[in-house]
Amino acid sequence: MPNETTYSGILGDVQRFHASMEISVSQIPHLEAGRLRLGDALNRAQGLAKQQAAMTASKQDLSQQLQSAIADVRLLATMLRKGVRQHFGAKSEKLAEFGLQPFRGRKAITKPTPPPEPTPAATTTR
Repeated sequence: MPNETTYSGILGDVQRFHASMEISVSQIPHLEAGRLRLGDALNRAQGLAKQQAAMTASKQDLSQQLQSAIADVRLLATMLRKGVRQHFGAKSEKLAEFGLQPFRGRKAITKPTPPPEPTPAATTTR
């Protein structure tokens, strides 16, 4: 069996093997029960692979719809936040109820204190 790592590769390989077994059924009658079970399992796996492919496409479509809905939600929330801020005022503490930060003024800028000037070294005479 070739080293197939994808589901479709594995299923294709097994399907070819199953078809070969069907052709040679008269030569290997003792494996008939296993061949029938393989056929059933193969049909089930192929059906599940088709379902997965359909759901992947559906998931991608839903992801695009979700991105669009989230963009709408963010836009509406931004507009409503601005409306709440306008209604109550930018400095109102009522804004905190809506998860908004009230404007409390700018912090005073403190000038950095200059480093102390070095004192001149005393000259010593000997």
